[in-house]
Amino acid sequence: MDFQLKTLTVAQAAAEKSDVLIVLVGSAPLTTKDPLSVLAASARKAGDLPDKAGKLLTLYRPDDVVASRVVFAAIGDGKLASVRSGVTAAVNAVKAQGPKRVVVVFAQAADGTAVAGAVTAAADASYVYTTTKSKAEPRSIRHLTVGVADASGVNGAFNEARATVLGIELAKEWGNRPANHATPTLLGEAAKDLAKLPRIKCEVLGPKEVEKLGMGSFAAVAQGSAEPLRFIVLRYQGASKDQAPVVLVGKGITFDTGGVSLKPAAEMDEMKFDMCGAASVLGTFRALGDIQPAINVVGLIPSCENMNDGKAVKPGDVVTSMSGQTIEVLNTDAEGRLILCDALTYAKRFDPAAVIDIATLTGACVVALGGVRSGLFSSDETLASALEAAGEASQDRCWRLPLDDDYAEGLKSNFADVANIAGRAGGAITAAKFLQRFASDFPWAHLDIAGTAWKSGAAKGSTGRPVGLLVSYLTNRASSGAADTAAKAERKASSKASDAPARKARSAK
Repeated sequence: MDFQLKTLTVAQAAAEKSDVLIVLVGSAPLTTKDPLSVLAASARKAGDLPDKAGKLLTLYRPDDVVASRVVFAAIGDGKLASVRSGVTAAVNAVKAQGPKRVVVVFAQAADGTAVAGAVTAAADASYVYTTTKSKAEPRSIRHLTVGVADASGVNGAFNEARATVLGIELAKEWGNRPANHATPTLLGEAAKDLAKLPRIKCEVLGPKEVEKLGMGSFAAVAQGSAEPLRFIVLRYQGASKDQAPVVLVGKGITFDTGGVSLKPAAEMDEMKFDMCGAASVLGTFRALGDIQPAINVVGLIPSCENMNDGKAVKPGDVVTSMSGQTIEVLNTDAEGRLILCDALTYAKRFDPAAVIDIATLTGACVVALGGVRSGLFSSDETLASALEAAGEASQDRCWRLPLDDDYAEGLKSNFADVANIAGRAGGAITAAKFLQRFASDFPWAHLDIAGTAWKSGAAKGSTGRPVGLLVSYLTNRASSGAADTAAKAERKASSKASDAPARKARSAK
């Protein structure tokens, strides 16, 4: 879908060539006197357009409007969540008619956050998966124009949102693909495609390289599958080489049977989504390639299948991780942490500023938080606060859970340094405690996205989360770094200027 940002009033939007005109109406007074604004104000006064975000009023072929349909969509207080609700409801209401050109215009003043929300919500509501359908019916909307009173003031937010949409939709694409269309090898090819973008490089390692690195834990999970494992290393360099990178680690289990600890048959098809952490890393790099922020980022994706054959790892087996720590595999369905721990150890070589792993890790997190917020665990207060803020800003929210050392008691083993699973109680936390053992050398955070990465039922499909959160975090960090650099340069220049008289006096002597 092609996005365009324009300076448009509601009156000007009425003359725009489109199939549908969506007018976003907030609760603030409508002061303009063009026919559509007057009509919206009258409808609101009569109670036909309540202020509650998401409420709609549709007109067919109104006078003096080029679009055949006009949809008034209430956005309440005009904040991000309300804008998303209004745009989502409006796009859902009109997409069945197959519009190709849609104009979305704000009836009142809108900031960059609201504009970004309109872009991401319109894309999300109109998204259609087509890759493995013989008679594909892609999204009908080809062109979407967002109109605001002053486009120049929100251009940066609009461009970032447009890039984020590309990342989210790449993550959705790979999350939605069936496992036979999203093998570790194919995931590696998708990563290589990203290297065509500016400042991005990619390296894909196979079984021999992984064995040489000593990634025994990762290799153990892969050994029951006919599909060879892949370890993907992505690099985005937007800052100087001496700037420490942020490392993103994405769980890439392209299908999870549970291994010998076999999962129930019901809904096992959804285990194709077990690589959504990896997909979110790919999506984030797609967005970085467009936004080009001043930051260095490394993406690590350990990818394999968790399958059953005569070579598969068994409950009770002891494997040796890249860190040298031995692990007793009490449950082969707790495989995500076994591949992530080696990737976390590998991350140490980059001397990272921060490491964030993203994984559909535990059903326990789904029980705790449902599908609204991702679980957040972190050993670093600054990193945790920044991720929480990024989640709120992008409406891709997370919730921090504890990491008390007492939770690690259940991971003790009589036969290895650590067991890969504890009891049922606090399962999301004990999984995080396992990972924390391999992340003691750097600021670290773990995002458990088991409840947020996809939806089940009639709306079954990948959500693309948490690409929005990650992009927001990285661009915020890049902006703060640029501000810090500018401040240091200013202080240095000021210092030189203040020293000039003294230097002149010394030279006179």
